[in-house]
Amino acid sequence: MTVVPITSDGLDAIEVSWFSALCSDDYEFLGVPDGALRSSWMHCSEIVKEAEVQGFRNILCPSSYQVGQDTLSFVAGCAPITNKINMLAAVRCGEMQPIMLARTIATLDHMLEGRLTLNVISSDFPGEVADSELRYQRSREVVEILKQAWTQEEINYHGQIYNFDNVSTDPARPYQSGGPLLYFGGYSRPALELCGQHCDVYLMWPEPIENLKKRMHAVNKVAEKYKRTIDYGLRVHTIVRDTEVEAREYADYIVSKLDDEHGQMIRNRAHDSISLGVVHQSKTREEADKFGYVEPNLWTGIGRARSGCGAALVGSADQVLSKIEEYRKMGIRAFIFSGYPHIDEAKHFGSKVMPYLKTCSFPNAYGRVPTSAPETPLAVGVRS
Repeated sequence: MTVVPITSDGLDAIEVSWFSALCSDDYEFLGVPDGALRSSWMHCSEIVKEAEVQGFRNILCPSSYQVGQDTLSFVAGCAPITNKINMLAAVRCGEMQPIMLARTIATLDHMLEGRLTLNVISSDFPGEVADSELRYQRSREVVEILKQAWTQEEINYHGQIYNFDNVSTDPARPYQSGGPLLYFGGYSRPALELCGQHCDVYLMWPEPIENLKKRMHAVNKVAEKYKRTIDYGLRVHTIVRDTEVEAREYADYIVSKLDDEHGQMIRNRAHDSISLGVVHQSKTREEADKFGYVEPNLWTGIGRARSGCGAALVGSADQVLSKIEEYRKMGIRAFIFSGYPHIDEAKHFGSKVMPYLKTCSFPNAYGRVPTSAPETPLAVGVRS
C-alpha cells in the first residue's frame, strides 16, 4: 500500500533516470575543479550517451546561469545522438515569453519524437531577487499557457502577468498527446499548490523516510483539492560498490580534498541557495551522525559542496536495491540518480543495480507518445 494515492498505481515498473552535469557539477574530488569534467558540450553529451548505454530511461538536464550551458540548446543537440533515452529538460518559467516557449518545446518534442519531459523551475533569474509569491504566480501562468498551447486551437489567457487573445496554437502543437509530462520540485505553500493543481510528478530531495512520507501527504492534500493524483519522484546521488565497506570508503575519498569554505562558496553561487528545499537539505545534514549518515545507507556528505540535492545512497548493490524497493513501496515511481564522476558512477550503477530493476518510460506509461507521427503542422498534419 502506497503512502498516498498515485497516478501510476497499477504500474509495476519505475522510471530510472540519470543526470547530466550541465551546471559544472562533475568531480573526482568534490569541490576540486577538473578541466576534463567541465560543463562542456563534449563532456555532458558523453554522460547522456553513456546513460543511454546503461539503460537509464530519462536524463535530467538542469538549468543554472552562472555555471551552466543553456538547457534547451543542449537538449536539442542530444536529439540526433540518442534514440531511446528521454530528456528531462529544466525550464525556468518566465525566462522566455510563454507562447514562444511553447513553440520551442513543441519543436524539441518533435525532434525527440516524444522523448521529452519537463522539469518546471521557479527560481530567480540572474540579477533578480523576486518574492516567492511572484515567482510561483509567474510559473503558474506559464504552465497554464503551455497547457492551452498543447491542447486547444487558440490561446486565450488573462492573468496577473500575461495576457493573450486569439493566438493560434499551430506552431506550438507538440508530438506527444497533451504535451510533455511536467516534473516539479518545491517545498513552499505556493509550490505545493502549483504542483497539486497542474504537475504530473512531484520530485523530492533525499531526507529521512518519515520526512518524505510527510511531504507526500502534503502534496496529495493539495492534489485532492483539485480531484487529482500525481506521481512522486526522488532525486538522489548514489555510490554503489560490491560491498558496503568499499562504498563508504569511496564516499570518504570523494570528499577527502574538500575545503569547507570552498564548499560553502559552491553552495551559495546557485540561484536556489536560499530556497526552502535547500534549508531542509542543510537540516538533514545537521541531523546526520559523525560520519554523515542520517539513516542507514543515506549519506549527507555531498551536501557539503552542493546546493540542492545533497545526499547519496551509499552501499552494496543489495543495500541500494533494498532502499529503492522501500521507496517504491511508499509510492515513489521516478528516480533521478547521479554520482561522481558521472560517467564512472553511471557504469557502476548500470552494471550492479540496473539488471535487477524493472524500468519504464513515463511518457509511454502515461500513453503520451503516439505510435506514429501525429496530426500536427510539424509532423504529418495540415500545413497552415
